[in-house]
Amino acid sequence: MITIPLILLAFGATALPLEAPTAPLSAPTSILTSIARDPADSLYKSAREALANGDYSRAAQLFHDVAQQYPQSALIPDAMYYEAFARYRSGESADLQAARSLLASLRSKYPSYRGRGDASALATRVCGALAQQGDASCAAQIAQEAQGSTTSSQSSSGCTDQDDDRAAALNALLQMDADRAMPILEKVLARRDPCSAPLRRKAVFLVSQKETPQTVDILTRVAQNDPSPQVREQAVMWLGQVHGDRTVQVLSDILHTSSDPNIRDKAVFALSQNRSERARELLRQYALDASAPKELRGKAIFWLGQDDAAGGNAYLQSLYGKLTEPELKDKVLLAMMQGHETENTAWLLDLAKRQSESLEVRKRALFVAGQGGATTAQIASFYDALPPGEMREQAVFVLSQRHDTAALDKLISIARTDKDPDARKRAIFWLGQSHDPRAVQFLQELIEK
Repeated sequence: MITIPLILLAFGATALPLEAPTAPLSAPTSILTSIARDPADSLYKSAREALANGDYSRAAQLFHDVAQQYPQSALIPDAMYYEAFARYRSGESADLQAARSLLASLRSKYPSYRGRGDASALATRVCGALAQQGDASCAAQIAQEAQGSTTSSQSSSGCTDQDDDRAAALNALLQMDADRAMPILEKVLARRDPCSAPLRRKAVFLVSQKETPQTVDILTRVAQNDPSPQVREQAVMWLGQVHGDRTVQVLSDILHTSSDPNIRDKAVFALSQNRSERARELLRQYALDASAPKELRGKAIFWLGQDDAAGGNAYLQSLYGKLTEPELKDKVLLAMMQGHETENTAWLLDLAKRQSESLEVRKRALFVAGQGGATTAQIASFYDALPPGEMREQAVFVLSQRHDTAALDKLISIARTDKDPDARKRAIFWLGQSHDPRAVQFLQELIEK
C-alpha cells in the first residue's frame, strides 16, 4: 500500500479504501467508553492505556484482574473481550489458546453482550492464527467457515451480519493453503445476491494479495461482470497490485474501452501503482491523448508526478510544453509542488516571467516555486524586477506564506518604502495577519504616525 501526503489529497487524489481483513483489529465500536463510577473503572482504564501503548502482556493481565478483583463489575464482559484482543495481538501460541477460551466463555456467559459481533470476528481471527500454527481443530473450523461463505447470507429478516467472520476465515485459509482458498474465493465472487456484495469486495482484496496463475483472470472477470459498481471498482483498483505485462494490458483495455468513468478512474490509479515501465508509458500516452477526458488525463499527470522513476520534474517540464489545455497545464504545476529540485525552481520562475503565458499560469508558477525550492532571496529578487500590477501582488502573497526572517523583512520594506501603493497596501494586509512581534511593532508605528 502507499501513503499519500495530505497536500496531495487536496489536488484530487483518492485515498485508498482499505478492505484488508488482515488490518489490525479495532476495538468494538459499542464499547469504547467505560461505565462511569464502576468500582473497576480505574483498573479498566489502566488496562486500556497499556493496550493503547502496545504493552499487550501488561494489558492482558490488567484486564484479567478486573474480573478477579471486582467480580460484580459491569465491565467484566468488556474486560474479557479486551484481554482476548491483547493476547491475540501478542501472537504467542499460549496467548492465542487463552484468547480462544476467553471468547468462548464470553459467548457462553454473556450471550447478549453488546460487542458480540466484534467478539465473533475476533474469535475467527484467533482461530485462523492458531490454524497457521498447526492447530488441526481450528484449521477444520476455518475451512468450514470459509466454505460457508459461498452460501446465501440472507435471512427471512434481511441480510445477516457475518461478513467479518467469513472474510477472516477466507484470509486464514488463503494463508494456509492458497490452492484450496482460491476456488472458494471464486465461488464467493460468483454470487449475485445483494447481501454478498460486502463480502465480494473483501474477497477481491484477498484474491489480489495472492498471485497465482488465476489471479488476473479472476479480477478481470469481476471488473467486467460483477453487478455491484463498488465491487467492479475494487477489482480494477487491486489489479494494480498484481505484477506482470498481462495485468498492464488488461488495465489498458479497461481504460480505453470502459464506458464507466469511475472504472476508468480506478484504471488510471491502478496503472500508477503497477510501477512497470510499460504502465508508465501508457499513462504518458494517455496524458497527451486529446480524445480522452481531461479529468482523467489530469489524474494521469498527477500520478506520474508522484513517480520519480517516471522522469520526475524533467518529464513534467517536457509535458507542459506539449499541452495546450490550461486545465492540464495547471495539473502539471500542481504536481511540481511536491518537488524541491533547483532546476525545477528555476524553470518555474522562468515560466512566471513569460509574457506569452496567461496571468493565471504565471501566478500559479510563482506560487508553486515559493512552496517548493525557491529561496526567499529568489522571490524577493523576482519581486524587485516586476512592474506594478497583479504579479507584484502575487509575489507579496508568496512572501507572506514564508515563515522566515528574510521574508518578514522584505514585507516590512515593501510596506514602508515601495512606490507602488497597491503593493504597500497588500504588504500591510499580510503583515496584519502575522503574529511576529516585529510585524506588530511596525504596524503600531504606522498607526501612530
